Amino acid sequence: MSFISGCSVNGKAKENTEQSDTTTVDTKPEKMTQVKFNVAINDTEGEIIIQLYNETPQHRDNFIKLVNEKFYDGVLFHRIIQQFMIQCGDPDSKNARPNQQLGSGGVGYTIPAEFVSTLFHKRGAVAAARLGDMQNPTKASSGCQFYIVDGRTFSAADMQMMAQRSGHQWTPDQINTYETIGGAPHLDGAYTVFGEVIKGMEVVDLIAAQPKNNFDRPLKDIKIISATIVE
Repeated sequence: MSFISGCSVNGKAKENTEQSDTTTVDTKPEKMTQVKFNVAINDTEGEIIIQLYNETPQHRDNFIKLVNEKFYDGVLFHRIIQQFMIQCGDPDSKNARPNQQLGSGGVGYTIPAEFVSTLFHKRGAVAAARLGDMQNPTKASSGCQFYIVDGRTFSAADMQMMAQRSGHQWTPDQINTYETIGGAPHLDGAYTVFGEVIKGMEVVDLIAAQPKNNFDRPLKDIKIISATIVE
């Protein structure tokens, strides 16, 4: 299944080239940033809290920047597929007409892919949407659109078949996660995973289950009221 966001590819994300002057090694784990989304669903409000991975610093820093700029406030979840994922981040969705097809809006730049083998599309994973491989052979991420994995479970036979077809190798622990908790393993190595849900998966499930049109857009708008950094 293709997963194309239609996001603008104009511009280029800045890379951090600064190096530390100190040789001291800090063995304490670096604190991970958390972001809270307040979401309006069917005249009620739900809360989703995600944690951003430090192993994907360009995606983390860009996401923090957009949250601080209030970019996501008022954005819709414009694409939902139950047992797969829910997608949002298109700025065009803020003033979208009913049934308007969404997914092509962007911020004018992309972010280089940051694939980390230990970060995978388990249930609750947060990852960056992007243009398809034909237009985007380097798999650069959208500067703003992202999705949360709703997912489903996969059998050992399913995982073996995917490994044979794709050549992707999963660790025993990752395979066990897909078999018991679920996710979207076919996206691994193709889309950058940069965070995970730590609270509110029941809200993700509720969003994914809403009625939708032929473009997978919810029939009733599901809006991010606010996105804030958890202090």
